[in-house]
Amino acid sequence: MSPLQSQVIAKVEHCIRHANQRLNKRLVMPNISFRQRGKIAGSARLQGWEVRFNPVLLEENPQAFLDEVVPHEVAHLITFKLFGKVRPHGREWQIIMTEVFGIPARTTHSFDVSSVQGSTYRYRCQCSEHQLTVRRHNKVIRQQATYHCRQCKQPLQAV
Repeated sequence: MSPLQSQVIAKVEHCIRHANQRLNKRLVMPNISFRQRGKIAGSARLQGWEVRFNPVLLEENPQAFLDEVVPHEVAHLITFKLFGKVRPHGREWQIIMTEVFGIPARTTHSFDVSSVQGSTYRYRCQCSEHQLTVRRHNKVIRQQATYHCRQCKQPLQAV
């Protein structure tokens, strides 16, 4: 485990302790993993009481992870525990972020993801060229999906 990963674990512990004090609850420490992949910085597995973090984006953005990503994901768990299944970034989650953690309730990160972005495939429509992810490209190949241009509404064709 890297020193940064240890810091993330400590921050999760801090967030849980802080939420317990503010909300007068006895929330337990969630499972923590560093297996998140792709462009996602972190995710919360609600029923499994687990948070996952992207180790590459953590290394590239350590302070933002500690300040924003960790509380963001822990807030999802807390929201689920208090309110059940609600909109992921809805009013309840926003209240936990702002009132419990004192952090602006931003829903997405603005990290440079070029180091974790997978290869893309070129597609065309009548008006422009598009880049499809490997997942979407494979769905097209397997005839499981057809994607359309948002501008001209025409189906995309592989170049």
